[in-house]
Amino acid sequence: MSDRNLAGRIALVTGASRGIGRGIAIGLAEAGADVAVNYTRDEAAAAETVAAIQALGRKAKAYRASVTDEAGCAAMVAAVAADFGAMSILVNNAGVASRGLSVADTSPEEVDKLFAVHAAGPHRLSRLALPQLRSHARSDIIIISSIATYVNAPNGAPYTMAKAAGEALALTLAKEELKNGVRVNIVAPALTVSDMGEKLSRAITGEDDIHHLDAKMPFGRVALPADVAAAVVWFVSDANSYCSGQKLNIDGAGQATFR
Repeated sequence: MSDRNLAGRIALVTGASRGIGRGIAIGLAEAGADVAVNYTRDEAAAAETVAAIQALGRKAKAYRASVTDEAGCAAMVAAVAADFGAMSILVNNAGVASRGLSVADTSPEEVDKLFAVHAAGPHRLSRLALPQLRSHARSDIIIISSIATYVNAPNGAPYTMAKAAGEALALTLAKEELKNGVRVNIVAPALTVSDMGEKLSRAITGEDDIHHLDAKMPFGRVALPADVAAAVVWFVSDANSYCSGQKLNIDGAGQATFR
């Protein structure tokens, strides 16, 4: 049996209706996991993710809940257990972009919004999921962060700050939950082909097609959701026998940037 075989494991992926989240959900299913697909707004897109997972022969179901909503998240976590059984993988992926303004021009409301999604949201989901995660000999939490936390580019402070807070959560959880068999790791993508990536590319370069940046990137292309998914699958699989509290940057060649 492959050490990346996730057969028998149940995963919840937040923000899995499209982009990186969809890529992670499909990657986990390809490795054998059944997947609970969380989404907030786009029911049709979530249904497409579910259909793609089911086409692989895995069980999947969509759950609508905002990671900022305590009651909604609690209901979703309970529903996953009822529909699938106790989860052993939680991927905190849901995210939103900041408006690209300087600190001087950023509203307090924007800062609060970004922290609610990227820091308080993963804290909430992890706390709610821990009773299920602790029920297994091996479970995993993944925080999807960003290379923004080491690039620290201008005009993105709310996003960078919130992602850094999410990383602090992961590193703390890794220490707290080791005794309970729960590994916690961080995957931090660079610019990736996704709705958010395309918006970022358009805002910075004025070009509609993100692939015009391929030639400037390591390996001659912008990262794909599947590249991020591969890292997640490795972290949560038996191939990772001895890593918790670690961060992997998916940026091609170390601090890559197209700015």
